[in-house]
Parts: sequence; C-alpha cells; structure tokens
Amino acid sequence: MAEKLRLGVNIDHVATLRNARGGAVPDPLRAAAIAEAAGADGITAHLREDRRHMRDADIDALMEALNVPLNFEMAATDEMQAIALRHKPHAVCVVPEKREERTTEGGLEVAREENKLAGFIAPLREAGSRVSIFIAADQRQIEAAHRIGAEVIELHTGTYCDAHAEGRFEERDDELKRLTDMAAFADDLGLEVHAGHGLTYGCVPPIAALPQIMELNIGHFLMGEALFLGLGPAIEKMRGIMDAARAGVAD
Repeated sequence: MAEKLRLGVNIDHVATLRNARGGAVPDPLRAAAIAEAAGADGITAHLREDRRHMRDADIDALMEALNVPLNFEMAATDEMQAIALRHKPHAVCVVPEKREERTTEGGLEVAREENKLAGFIAPLREAGSRVSIFIAADQRQIEAAHRIGAEVIELHTGTYCDAHAEGRFEERDDELKRLTDMAAFADDLGLEVHAGHGLTYGCVPPIAALPQIMELNIGHFLMGEALFLGLGPAIEKMRGIMDAARAGVAD
C-alpha cells in the first residue's frame, strides 16, 4: 500500500483578505487551527518581502500555537534567513519572489545560483530545519537542488493545473508525464518530493496518485472553496480526494 500523502494547507490568503481592509480579521491563526482539525498534516505560510499577506506577527503566533509542522516559505534573502534562523520552523521552502508578480510564477533557478544557494541553505539545515526548494519539473534544476544539499524539492504544478483548467488536454498530459518522470528521478536521487501550486479538486487526483510524492501544498483554491463550503469541509473534501487517488480508487 502506498504511503499516506500529506496535505499542507497554505493560509496566506486568509491574511490577504484581512489586509485588504486592515485590522485583525479574518485571523490566519484561526484558519490554521481549523485546517489542523480538518486533517491538514502541516501549515504553509509565505512571508513575502513586501508583507502583502502574512506578517511577522503571524509567523510568531503560528510558531507558538501550531500542533502540526510549519512550512515557512521565503525568498533567499538575508532578512528571511535571519527570521527562519530565529524561529527554526520544521521546514523552510525557498521560493522565487518578484514584487510585481501576483503569486509565485514558477520554480527557483537553482542551477545558475548553485554556490549562492548552497551557502544560503547550509545554516538553515544546521539549525534543524528541513530545507525544500520550489522548482520546475526539470532534471537540471533537480540535480542542482540535490548538489546544494536540499533534502526536499517541491515541484511546481502550475503549468499542469492551468492547462487542465483551460482545456488544453494534450499540454496537460505532457506536463503530467514530465511531473511523473521528474518525481521518479528526484526520488532516485534520494530527495523527498512534494508538489504544489494551482491544485484543485479536479486536477489533483493524478498528482496525488504519484507514489514518489509525499506531500501536496494547497492554498488559494481551498480558501476560495471555503467561501462556499466552509474551510473545514473544503479541506476535508480535498483530503478525501487525495486519499482516494492514493489508494487507486476512482471517485
């Protein structure tokens, strides 16, 4: 039987909604507690340089209150490294970040920045955090992530999800094959494989069924569904779909 697939719930966009008006509601910490109760195996939070959603105080509160691991997403900057070293979260996921983007647009360019990134992640590993690198399903990037000492990679699923949503099924299937092949390649190197970005109820089953993938990180879609279903039920539904796909059971 395949190992259970973990679900990390990204709560960034609870903070996005809060920040749209200012004040303290809705509270990301409350969302994290609901996610945990609904079956999330971990909480993901991205503290961006521009603080457009999560704030420093949110990370402080999460570290204090969570009973499940925190996956701290961040750019490879000195400021973020210092914050991560102060908190020592269970996991640190290094992601690309541009101020003009709406959301993370693709994977980190590791191969061109090997020496810099190797030096950047070394203190994080020494502090006890598991270091993950968010990358495209590309052999060159996976090999570079392995060389710099990352323990985990998170494969960017956005291209696959967009093609599925837009009915470009040949492109979707090509991208799924790429994700399948590269998950197996990374696993053979000894890397733990995660995946995320853009996953929905409709497109998650083939990704959840890949035996090398140990964790999916899902946020924006679940926060949108929460408007209609409630956050707990939205997460429980995703959990059920993932588990069924992992078990090889058709919905």
